[in-house]
Amino acid sequence: MHAMMEAGEAPAGAPARQRKGELLEQISNSIVHLYSESFGRGPTAAKTYVMDDLVFCVLRDGLTPVERTLRDRGEGEFVREMRVRFQDAVEDQLRGMVEELTGRRVVAFLSQANVDPELTIEVFFLDGPVGANGSHETPA
Repeated sequence: MHAMMEAGEAPAGAPARQRKGELLEQISNSIVHLYSESFGRGPTAAKTYVMDDLVFCVLRDGLTPVERTLRDRGEGEFVREMRVRFQDAVEDQLRGMVEELTGRRVVAFLSQANVDPELTIEVFFLDGPVGANGSHETPA
């Protein structure tokens, strides 16, 4: 089990900007990896933002070929409902990843999927600020 760092803490000598960028990249990569493992294909881009005690990740272009076929044939609502159920099923994993990476407890989690355009947002409300505000885009 990994020891949790204090929020904003990083290895000695690491510049603050690098620490924040690395944290946001790790959050993006962890979420993309979970989606990839679960669906066999993950989003093609992810951008994670932090603002005080709020972390949110925007995922783009993540539908599978089967989901796109269903959406294109008028079953977009079915695909969206399936994605929402998936997000509910992996909520504990998502919370755990963000808690481990930030060193903060997730007090609330919100998730939303949109099928046209293909966007998903994962929002985490933490028990305290993470550190410097900012964003980091990670091509998946």
